Amino acid sequence: MDLTWFVSLLLALIISWFIYSTWDSIYRRRNLPPGPTPLPIVGNVLQIKRGEMVKSLMEFRDKYGSVYTVYFGHNPIVVLCGYDAVKEALIDRAEEFSGRGRLPTTDQYVQGYGVIFSNGPRWRDLRRFSLTILRNFGMGKKTIEERIQEEAHFLMAEIRTQKEQFIDPTRFLVQAVSNIICSIVFGNRFEYSNDSFQKLLTMFAAVFKDMSSQCGQLLEMLPSIMNYVPGPHKRIMKSLQRLGDFILERVKMNEETFDPDSPRDFIDCFLLKQQQEKDNPYFDRKNMRMTILNLFFAGTETVSTTLRHGLLILMRYPEIQAKLHAEIDRVIGENRIPNTDDRNNMPYMNAVIHEIQRFSDILPLNVPHTTTRDVYFKGYTIPKGTDVYPLLCTVHQDPTKLVCPSKFDPNNFLDNKGCFKKNDVYMPFSAGKRICLGEGLAKMELFIFLTTILQNFRLSPEKQVTEEDIKPLMAGFANIPKNYRMSFIPRI
Repeated sequence: MDLTWFVSLLLALIISWFIYSTWDSIYRRRNLPPGPTPLPIVGNVLQIKRGEMVKSLMEFRDKYGSVYTVYFGHNPIVVLCGYDAVKEALIDRAEEFSGRGRLPTTDQYVQGYGVIFSNGPRWRDLRRFSLTILRNFGMGKKTIEERIQEEAHFLMAEIRTQKEQFIDPTRFLVQAVSNIICSIVFGNRFEYSNDSFQKLLTMFAAVFKDMSSQCGQLLEMLPSIMNYVPGPHKRIMKSLQRLGDFILERVKMNEETFDPDSPRDFIDCFLLKQQQEKDNPYFDRKNMRMTILNLFFAGTETVSTTLRHGLLILMRYPEIQAKLHAEIDRVIGENRIPNTDDRNNMPYMNAVIHEIQRFSDILPLNVPHTTTRDVYFKGYTIPKGTDVYPLLCTVHQDPTKLVCPSKFDPNNFLDNKGCFKKNDVYMPFSAGKRICLGEGLAKMELFIFLTTILQNFRLSPEKQVTEEDIKPLMAGFANIPKNYRMSFIPRI
């Protein structure tokens, strides 16, 4: 009896101490932006609708304004909503908000390495190097444009083999887009029938999907608990490890035939940099592997997913598809392959692509940022090292900048004369110092691939596409479109 009483008392003391320390941690930062009242241990997680983290964060804005605080466990997250708040943080005060925040779904594997998830001098060195190499291998130049045009040719040939059958276009689009980054990183493209290539792409897609699943969202909010809970989120780590192993095998292949006087691809350039800066710890094997992995994610899943959204949207609006066909016929014709110079003469296509990116909101949460110093922002104090979520979805749907943000409308990027116009709400690549380093490459791919597809085919859905079908899911890390099947009907 006495022992039981003592154990109960000890347990009560431990629980009380834990609750006290948690709440003390929560309320030490008195001048953080307001937000929903958190609970000990779980913070605001119980107020997040199951499987709808993005939608819940958007709803909090209605009550707490454009800048508010939520707690994932005992960690405060400052959420920025709308164009004005996001622009002020990422562009006007870019240095203060330039840190990379936590992303628990990948942090266990990435551990702060690589160009996207690193901070400080490591990030600056890797970003500067990566940008230089991408440009040397043709990003924004005719050389990479020719690679995209060549891959578009292979894509058209593959589509024609389907003979107008109804198919899921995902595999073809991912293969084509991935081959562009493969040609830069590995120095060669893969045949669509290559087994290793297929497995690689399957793993990338699985990671993207699992990160946005219900369990992936819970892992993002409560990593200290979910790391010990079985579930599909455990696949993320395993898939990332297999992807890392694949990349290491390619690095070993390059090392066997490496010629420092003639670098063939990104891997060779990294190996050369290692030789030139042997004392620089940021150009080690781990940073090489993670940076290549970062480039693949940034250069494969986001672009291919945007194209998947785009095809579905155009089947919902056949009148828009018809206008695009007419513009392509007028500017390019049947036989000449599209090039990026055509964009200047194709305002409608340019507007449609921008609107697809705005409407589909591929990365609604953005990748988390963190403050690099104590920041006084909008009347509040955000301590150094606080995670910040600049919600890109609230920029893309800002009602102060758009007449009807929930509707797909290319006129958001056209003036009253039908000429292309920029719109402040366009921010699919983020903004500021952490803007996507492959932005130029992605824009070239989207234009050439989509224009070439529409030059050659009319898009036909297996079943009627509704407004509900094209809405982005707004669930977790990424917006992946609903599965659909379609037919490509030859025009020429």
